[in-house]
Amino acid sequence: MRLSVPWTALVFLLVQGVLPASPVKKIGNSMGRFANATLVRLSEFLSAGYKKGVRPVKDWRDSTSVAIDLMIYSILNVDEKNQVLTTYIWYRQAWTDEFMVWNPEDFDEVKQVSIPTANVWVPDILINEFVDVGKSPDIPYVYVTHEGLVSNYKPIQVVTACTLNIYNFPFDVQNCSLTFQSWLHTIKDINITLMRSPQELKEDHSLFMNQGEWELLHVLSAYKSFSLDNDDYYAEMKFHVVIRRRPLFYTVNLLLPSIFLMVMDIVGFYLPPDSGERVSFKVTLLLGYSVFLIIVSDTLPATAIGTPLIGVYFVVCMALLVISLAETIIIVRLVHKQDLQRPAPDWLKRLVLEKAPVLFCIHTKHRLCSMLSTHSSSSSSSTSSSSQAASDLERFKEPGYGRGPCSLHHTCEMGHTGLVGLDGLGGPPTHHHHHHNHPHQTERDGGGLLGGLGVPPVVDNILQEVTSIRHFLEKRDKCREVAKEWLQIGYVLDVLLFRVYLVAMVAYSITLGTLWSVWQIV
Repeated sequence: MRLSVPWTALVFLLVQGVLPASPVKKIGNSMGRFANATLVRLSEFLSAGYKKGVRPVKDWRDSTSVAIDLMIYSILNVDEKNQVLTTYIWYRQAWTDEFMVWNPEDFDEVKQVSIPTANVWVPDILINEFVDVGKSPDIPYVYVTHEGLVSNYKPIQVVTACTLNIYNFPFDVQNCSLTFQSWLHTIKDINITLMRSPQELKEDHSLFMNQGEWELLHVLSAYKSFSLDNDDYYAEMKFHVVIRRRPLFYTVNLLLPSIFLMVMDIVGFYLPPDSGERVSFKVTLLLGYSVFLIIVSDTLPATAIGTPLIGVYFVVCMALLVISLAETIIIVRLVHKQDLQRPAPDWLKRLVLEKAPVLFCIHTKHRLCSMLSTHSSSSSSSTSSSSQAASDLERFKEPGYGRGPCSLHHTCEMGHTGLVGLDGLGGPPTHHHHHHNHPHQTERDGGGLLGGLGVPPVVDNILQEVTSIRHFLEKRDKCREVAKEWLQIGYVLDVLLFRVYLVAMVAYSITLGTLWSVWQIV
């Protein structure tokens, strides 16, 4: 029994040594679940007693200064009809949380740590122009430094309202604003500042995707404090995003086809005005331009505020085509079938054929009717010979004989019978045989001329025919002179209206080109 006491003590000591060993091993296994015990201790230290619903200042009189920054990543959509701009931005904000402070020496020199956003106080800074919630990724963490500086960085798809001016389309420059402001807190509680200088913010294009339709010019910033009731003031930071449209696509697909059609309309004036081809050509151009406008109507921006200048340009071009067609119809009417028209008034001939060519330097008016002059000269010789042969028969012309409407398409009326063939010169015509068989009938028909002189009826009929031919040729020459006058008037007016049309077209094109060039440079 004496040996049992030492053995009992030894067993007791062994039992006491084994029992503490088991709990130590268990504790070691539980601590191995954490990757970094220091971060766990730091997180527990920062969250102990922290109130995320309270503004993190020790003295409530101090204002929390929030520094913000903005970087444009991409222009996703510009909706001119709904006046909405969709952009993708990288937004950064930082503030000092006086309750998120620790000594790095107590936590293995850890100077910053990421903690969930839901566990810290976050300022209620929003964008005033928000009209829809974009598809932005959720970033659940913020960085906190040992000095209490909290950095909240996140990408945002911003769908904002913007006043879009499309008058200069497709050379337009848009200025859309993004206003960051605390929705509730006054400037005494939350103040807003810039994280970078305004010049650095303006010139920073490092993140912008510069391959789309829109080009980022610059981002301007402006700070402002305002009051709604002259008592509480609010701070806001406004960023002006200035973008410019690249016009190459619209220039190739809208402007160049329209310019080509207008050039073809000008070239169409070189077609002869006395032919119907010019009218059909211009009608075809007008129809082609109408189809072109139908095709491009979906490309033009549609708003209820105003019409872009390019739309006015298309309408004016259509109006010029209509005016060109109307002018062509008038000229064709003047130079076509001139013999059916009345003689030109003296004031019109004086104004168009005398003053207008001198005033507008139209030097080709004497060569306008070369074709008619050739035909007139070839017929004048026969007219003179006939006039000379029948000059002594002028006294036998009946009143109103051989007079009628001036027409080359309808024979001038020559009494009751009109012109007959000259086969009577070779022998008596068949319808005159009854004159020899019936002297009284002959005397009644032709005796009024030379019947009393004993001249045979055949000679009397020949003289009547010669007299009718003479009057017909005189009337034809007169009709040709009238036609020549109207043809000259038509050609002079055609040249005159063409120059006026060309001057209007060039002036209009230069004006629009200058405006678009200035807008493109700006």
